[in-house]
Amino acid sequence: MTKVAFELPQIGLGTAALAGLYKEVARDTALQTLETAWDLGIRYFDTAPHYGQGKAERLLGDFLRDKPDEEIITSTKVGRLLSPSAARHAALNGFVNPLPFDQNYDYSYDGIMRSYEDSLQRLGLNRIDILYVHDIGERTHGGRNDVYMAQLLNGGFRALAELKASGAVQAVGIGVNEVEICETILAQAEIDLILLAGRYTLLDRSAEARLLEMCDRSGTRLVIGGVFNSGILATGAVEGAHWDYGPAPEEVLVKVSAL
Repeated sequence: MTKVAFELPQIGLGTAALAGLYKEVARDTALQTLETAWDLGIRYFDTAPHYGQGKAERLLGDFLRDKPDEEIITSTKVGRLLSPSAARHAALNGFVNPLPFDQNYDYSYDGIMRSYEDSLQRLGLNRIDILYVHDIGERTHGGRNDVYMAQLLNGGFRALAELKASGAVQAVGIGVNEVEICETILAQAEIDLILLAGRYTLLDRSAEARLLEMCDRSGTRLVIGGVFNSGILATGAVEGAHWDYGPAPEEVLVKVSAL
């Protein structure tokens, strides 16, 4: 694969919170938030099937559909396929009132191709600029990660390469929350981008040990996500503050108070 030719803006907007992460967000509020971001000059928007079981993709697509194509950069993720659920969920995977779908992990060639097509339809857009492989690694999969890594190495990366070579997407990479899997994949595959959440922030500098240098050597661009560590760096050390997708422990509350 050749490296990505376009420049990402300095700031983008993720859409997990708009899909009801931790608490429900009214549709009008979500769309108003996107409109405010647009008015402030944000043109890069990231989403994923995981966010509200497809809700974030639908919201983002509805918002972007009448915006100038040439100004927009979008990214979504592969690795989870959605299937109709037998019942509605009040909450699922941290999202309140998600769409009535269940998730199934699939990092295979066919799984990634289907995920790409499904996302286009949920977005209602005719293109996606960047595809990230979502949440590969032991943090999400534990002892099953070897199985999913085998799917990715034996077919998933080939699907991504074909999508990029055909012009269906402009860049491919991984979107994860752990440094170790980034280092593993950089040693085995060529990718354009890493969207790394929560590991290069005021609270967590673990990306500095080796990953930044590895990205520099390989020409892999690093997109820093989760810059507020799930919320606490935005809210401060208040009651109910979130850190790393859960309640903030005492030692983190103390550190944030000091900051």
